[in-house]
Amino acid sequence: MEKLDDKKIAVLLSGGVDSSVVVHELASRGLTPDCFYIKIGPEEQEEWDCASEEDMEMATVVAARYGCKLQVVDCHREYWDGVTRYTMDKVRAGFTPNPDVMCNRLIKFGAFHDKIGHGYDLIATGHYARTEIEDGDKWLVTSPDPVKDQTDFLARIYDWQLRKALFPIGHYMKGEVREIAEREHLVNAKRKDSQGICFLGKINYNEYIRRYLGENPGDVLELETGKKIGRHRGLWFHTIGQRHGLGFGGGPWYAVKKDVDENILYVSHGFEPVTAYKSTFPIRDFHFLTRRVEMGRVTFKIRHTPEYHPATLEQTGEGAYVVHAERPIQGVAPGQFCVVYDERHHRCFGSGEITL
Repeated sequence: MEKLDDKKIAVLLSGGVDSSVVVHELASRGLTPDCFYIKIGPEEQEEWDCASEEDMEMATVVAARYGCKLQVVDCHREYWDGVTRYTMDKVRAGFTPNPDVMCNRLIKFGAFHDKIGHGYDLIATGHYARTEIEDGDKWLVTSPDPVKDQTDFLARIYDWQLRKALFPIGHYMKGEVREIAEREHLVNAKRKDSQGICFLGKINYNEYIRRYLGENPGDVLELETGKKIGRHRGLWFHTIGQRHGLGFGGGPWYAVKKDVDENILYVSHGFEPVTAYKSTFPIRDFHFLTRRVEMGRVTFKIRHTPEYHPATLEQTGEGAYVVHAERPIQGVAPGQFCVVYDERHHRCFGSGEITL
């Protein structure tokens, strides 16, 4: 971890075990950071029960234990104006968005910074990620825990946001963080990790989509034969590569293609067909995290999984590349972010949006 003795540090304290151990790690170095709970919950919390009340209670106890100030920062409007609009626009167009990625850019290191964080040298979070400095440049590098690594969720933050980012638990495995929490008898040591989209709490993602976009029924056709298999309630409830939750008998069925103009979902029966895999696909709007670098042989991922895929990148325009993967990749879908790393999947260069 970088030298912190003379730094003014803000901790984004969510009430979960990871950010709580962040506070412990800083306190163990003799630091007393200011803690902030970001409020970004659903618009009508009395209707959509979320875990925010319990989160706040946990955050209050942890901050008090280490003698830290805790302040609630309301970023609710910025969240729903920014991240929700991005999500719904992408979903409506048939794309596969990633709200968590945009939350980091627009809220945790964005709206929070504009409201409070600009008064701090560093903003500390519980992300499983690390940074390293070389020749004055600060780079985002992967966590040693391949399952928990969250560099893919950070791959769209701006360079100035990365310079202010601090990840005090990024060098740990998840199990080690749990052990620290239990050893220190933190109030949330045994609390389960949150699942799914960062702001939804216990809300089902499809219910969230239905709330804003409703339903738009259409036909489901078998890709190879054109035979009608059934009806869908809206293309936005399905993702390319999806197998579970399609609801058709005689499966397994795989969602392999969407025709947004005709409102048709194409599926394929049995084993995933060749059409469900791609080894070459274009990306656009590539965002370099630290600075522009020449990218030839790289590794990448298109979803939050432990696997990194080797590839070469071919630049086709400003911010535009074609990814040539060494092996076909399942479930490549427009709107996803292709996050690019060096050959050792150590240093994260940035990300681009898959277009297809």
